[in-house]
Amino acid sequence: MAAFTVGPAPGVELSCYDSGGDGPAVVLLHGLAGTAREFFPTAAALPEYRAVLVDLRGHGGSTRVPPGVARSDYVSDVVRIIEHVGAPVVLVGQSMGAHTAMLVAAERPDLVGGLVLLECGAAGGDFDGHEAIGEYFRSWPTPFSSRAAARSFLGDGPLARAWAEDLEERADGFWPRFDPDVMAEAAAGLAAPRWKEWHAVQAPALVVYGGRGMFTADAKDAFVQQGHRVSRVDLPEASHDAHLDAFDDWVGALRGFLDREGHGQRPDCP
Repeated sequence: MAAFTVGPAPGVELSCYDSGGDGPAVVLLHGLAGTAREFFPTAAALPEYRAVLVDLRGHGGSTRVPPGVARSDYVSDVVRIIEHVGAPVVLVGQSMGAHTAMLVAAERPDLVGGLVLLECGAAGGDFDGHEAIGEYFRSWPTPFSSRAAARSFLGDGPLARAWAEDLEERADGFWPRFDPDVMAEAAAGLAAPRWKEWHAVQAPALVVYGGRGMFTADAKDAFVQQGHRVSRVDLPEASHDAHLDAFDDWVGALRGFLDREGHGQRPDCP
């Protein structure tokens, strides 16, 4: 996995990874407080594709405290990355990354040939209050003395394990790769309804939901029914982080969409 950086705006540098495959490009976007590393196994499961993974602004190895974290900032960043990679791409996102992917597809349909949304909605109210999110992250007793200490505090869930494994080791201990206040501000941008943007998306889309995810049955139905060219896969045993706790089913759904929509053909295929 080759690392590279993109500077989409003054004061912002994005840390990205490229699998180097010679097939169609698939750009993967993580969720709030996540990093690109969560999708390394997904990229490895798509060896015939060029998988490009992004640490979104405020996350991972990208600028920790960027000058802005509005929805439009994230959209502009992803547009710049796709332009760097070469359009069109299949844009894949989870949670906040899925929300960003949806907005990119609405604003720049020329860049997105397909869309895969894991745990996404457009109603706004489906997301937890941003203040509670900030309070939770500020409650972490950082720096942790070790990864084991972090695991003891965070728990043994798949997302908690991912957080613990991805902590940044510094001289004084282990730190999360995000700032709590930045996460709260970024989450606040998810509160507004985005039905207009969802209705504008014309690219073929797959929506994937976990049976133990964050959306109600009615919210899932409404989102899928109001889209265009949308297929749906439900993973009954998965959580909001299905890419972590229902990996085989998640990859199966993703590959099924890519094969069905013809994205699996190499550029030199007829």
